Amino acid sequence: MKHFCVFLACSFYLLLFPSSPVLAARQQTRVRGVVKSDSGEPFAGVTVWIDRKSFSTKTDENGQFTLPVLPGRHTLYCTFIGYKVYRVETVWREGEDKAFTVQLEPANEELQSVEVIGRKESGYKNTVSFSGTKTAAPIKEIPQSISYVTKETLDDQLAFKTSDAIKNVSGVNQYSYNNNDFVLRGFRASNTLVNGLRISTRGWAQNLLPYVERIEVIKGPASALFANTDPGGTINTVTKKPLDEARKAISFVTGSYNTYRTAVDFTGPMNDTKTLLYRLNLAYQNAESFRILQDGSAMVLAPSFSFVPNDKTRINFDLVYQYNKGRLDRGQPIFGASAGKDLYSTPVSFAVGRKNDYQNELNLFSTISLQHHFSDHITFNASYLKSFYDEDLLEHRTSNRYGVDSLGNEIPTLMGMQTIRRLRKNYIDNLTTYFNFDFKTGPLEHKLLVGYDHIEETFPKGNSTYNASGFLSADGSRTYSAYDPAHPENYQFRNGIPAPNVPYFDLANPSYAISEISGYINVSAEETPSKYFVNGVYVQEQIKWNKFQALLGFRQEFYTDVLNYTKEGERRVQQKAFVPRVGLVYTPIDPISFYGTYTEGYQPQSAGTIGDPQTYGGPFDPLISNMVEAGAKMEFFSRNLAVTTAVYRIEQNNILMNANAPDNPDLLRQIGQQQAKGVELEVYGNIRQNLNVTANFSYNITKITESEDASEIGTIVPNAPKSQGNVWAKYSFFRGPLSGLGVALGSNYATRRNTNSAILQLPAYMVANAAIYYRVDKFKIQANFNNVFNKTYWVGGFDFNRLFPGAPRNYLISIGYTL
Repeated sequence: MKHFCVFLACSFYLLLFPSSPVLAARQQTRVRGVVKSDSGEPFAGVTVWIDRKSFSTKTDENGQFTLPVLPGRHTLYCTFIGYKVYRVETVWREGEDKAFTVQLEPANEELQSVEVIGRKESGYKNTVSFSGTKTAAPIKEIPQSISYVTKETLDDQLAFKTSDAIKNVSGVNQYSYNNNDFVLRGFRASNTLVNGLRISTRGWAQNLLPYVERIEVIKGPASALFANTDPGGTINTVTKKPLDEARKAISFVTGSYNTYRTAVDFTGPMNDTKTLLYRLNLAYQNAESFRILQDGSAMVLAPSFSFVPNDKTRINFDLVYQYNKGRLDRGQPIFGASAGKDLYSTPVSFAVGRKNDYQNELNLFSTISLQHHFSDHITFNASYLKSFYDEDLLEHRTSNRYGVDSLGNEIPTLMGMQTIRRLRKNYIDNLTTYFNFDFKTGPLEHKLLVGYDHIEETFPKGNSTYNASGFLSADGSRTYSAYDPAHPENYQFRNGIPAPNVPYFDLANPSYAISEISGYINVSAEETPSKYFVNGVYVQEQIKWNKFQALLGFRQEFYTDVLNYTKEGERRVQQKAFVPRVGLVYTPIDPISFYGTYTEGYQPQSAGTIGDPQTYGGPFDPLISNMVEAGAKMEFFSRNLAVTTAVYRIEQNNILMNANAPDNPDLLRQIGQQQAKGVELEVYGNIRQNLNVTANFSYNITKITESEDASEIGTIVPNAPKSQGNVWAKYSFFRGPLSGLGVALGSNYATRRNTNSAILQLPAYMVANAAIYYRVDKFKIQANFNNVFNKTYWVGGFDFNRLFPGAPRNYLISIGYTL
């Protein structure tokens, strides 16, 4: 940490005292102008700058701009995504003003088909996605809904982890505090991608965001491109890539719950020819929480390098190191839970645990990607990701049941406890390779993609737990998993009640003191090692004819589970699936497109689940899903504002759910079918140059439609609100006495949600947020206020023992410097 602080100090010095000459004393002149689109209309939101962004601005709603400029020879640039860069070099004399009229031309050059060079587009709107088709495609030409949250939105909201960002996406709700534990269009997620490649999801602490360019959510099954994915959607994190222009930024944040955070983002060329580029993101946070004992720290180190030796070859390397040190938060228990119990009777800060609990996690993944153009019509792409997860855990947690008296009656003020000491690792290897062929046959334009994937996850031998639970025997030499009131003579008693192996947690008089686990009867056990790998071949054809574009694709997947991995009797269980995808896009006029799609999904149950029936139950059949979706994608205000609407139906069979077994909290059961039907609306971008907005709304009903238990049919699935939405709008003052000031207002809501408990429903909520910004020169100061009206609410929950409340009113203050 000492070296890290020294690095931050040096970085800040370089930002404040760059090596370029100090010219502020020289008299400034001005440059004015108007930018027009290729149709001749005023073009709002175009980025305009002088040289290396010593001065920069954006055009207003009339396409106009004004910039100061120092005397001398300089180059004026005008850029907008999808258009050619306009540049003009001229000499400004002292006191001289100049005016320009600029007309941007559409860019015909092919975008990179692997995201190697960083995104220069700024703002809440993103135009191009690589995840929808594995090629660089305008989002409005992809026949499937793709939502996103850009880094500019994350910065304006001071978001630091995935749950802070995901509220900006329609149809996504938290299930718990755990990493990637979200509900997408009514279906609980289990997979996540980074740059389109699979990473480990075994962790508890949520992914951090300082290295993130944007978060994308591919709505619906994406198995045709990414193998075994979730039916509701797939979250894809796109990392920041190097830029070919020098930029440096540093920020400091403090606020509620003793939060301290610092972040650094440096990027630029490493040589004069700009063939070698770099980017370095560093971040550190130390913070407490509104939840008892949930203080912790987090650190991110994320370097990235791009090698672009010529216009045919591009190579990129990314490394992300995340270390989280804290405690595992299992949620809030409610005193004396029973049918109709008041959820507000227990403080949302209330937790169960001990001071000596800890949860230390390391997430490490590296990616190398290659793009090579054999010709103007043939491109080869390859990417390899290695993901590593390491966990060191000690926790005192509930056994999901209350203490009992000698007759077996529940004592609702005493919570049954267990301890878990665990050491585990797992690895994922992910390789994807594919060719792109661009060609024409008569009036038809073709983009043909042919590829191969290999995904391999290993949960190695040696992962182990050291657990204590149950009730003590009469002689104290062993334990029983449950108390049997018919045979009290078998049990040890204290204070007139059966003695638990791990002392009860007194909900009425809680103690968080250190508790030494060596005093309990512990059982050491090796966790079941497992391994699976996927080999998949896929073909995708995008055909364009006039105003129509068709997408036809399929994947042939070969899935192999290794049962009894590393043990005697090891064997391989092979499964295969054919996964199709079809879509059609119609673009009657350039800013508007209509689309429809049908796609299927396939998810074999993991070896860890089906290979351990004593823990999880089973055997279980694979999950099969399909989706029909239609919608419209539109752009307004000179393409600065994007609007997407979608209507869909998703069906999944053979879903696993927690069995709520009192003697086995991990036991699963399989129900027949779930079906989701819904509509969504999303808005991203600028209404005016100084008015940024991101907003979403969804109405979704996800029900159990088939089950062996007839009483379940028609039940809304857990943590899937029928309706939810979010809006965030930022207004900036560019002129007058308030110049440099900005304000933002936002709100997010969700309707009532079921939980895993048939008698527990989480109430609806609406939370208001706000922020104020002030920018002076290269400094940006902001204050964010979350949950302004101090609403008590829950983002998700399992049952009365594990609820996940949202944070009360809190604030963050940030100061940042950008060069």
